[in-house]
Amino acid sequence: MATKACPICKRPVVVAHAPFCSDRCRKVDLHRWMSEVYAVPTAEQVTDEGDGDRVDEES
Repeated sequence: MATKACPICKRPVVVAHAPFCSDRCRKVDLHRWMSEVYAVPTAEQVTDEGDGDRVDEES
């Protein structure tokens, strides 16, 4: 049976911190999610069109 590896440092997983090996690796992973290093892909396309305020042209 193969031992599972921590996704952060590749050390063996510790049951108390699963799926990580330590509290440190758990916090590293959380930080990556909160700082948007990781992202869940979506079908939406992000556009850079400013802040959304619309300026109408005068006729």
